Amino acid sequence: MSQYPAELSALIELLTSLPGIGKRGAERIALAMLKWQPEKLECLGTLITTLPQDVTFCPDCGNLASAGQQCPVCQAPGRDRAVICVVEDFTQINAIERSAFYRGLYHVLGGKLSPLNGRHVEDLHIDSLLKRIDELEVTEIILALSPDVEGQATASYLSSLLQGKPLKITRLAQGLPAGSDISYADAATIGAALKGRREF
Repeated sequence: MSQYPAELSALIELLTSLPGIGKRGAERIALAMLKWQPEKLECLGTLITTLPQDVTFCPDCGNLASAGQQCPVCQAPGRDRAVICVVEDFTQINAIERSAFYRGLYHVLGGKLSPLNGRHVEDLHIDSLLKRIDELEVTEIILALSPDVEGQATASYLSSLLQGKPLKITRLAQGLPAGSDISYADAATIGAALKGRREF
């Protein structure tokens, strides 16, 4: 039986579902929130409630963005618009940005080919990638896909699809652990992989 009122126990239970938050951490957060001023709690509640409406996806690349706007990367005037780094998920953009090496644009595929899990070509944002390549006159595509079986299959498919276009197709250099998700790679590893990228 919980030592806390039912409402507080429910909050603790919800907080434990967040990544990296265990039972003790959830308790500390919930108890700290009890000491907040009502206005601060109301502000947090509003932010959480409106999050799905206020934070959506960039209409150009698929990165996180304020509703109805481009993401900060697509808005930035100093980015190299002739290079697009293709990633599986928007969470991987932050990992690459932390390397402070890459200055081009991104394109979020929305996953990778995995027929056994029901993810096929039509489920990925490939058509919009092809459209951007033509519109922006892209000269290089970097396939920054995880080096697991599905990531390799997706990279091979994209490479064959882009063969007829006048652009260079590269992949991140090995140095990223085989079979890993690049979302969890540190900035130095990502930077080294970008510097040592090779033609696909």
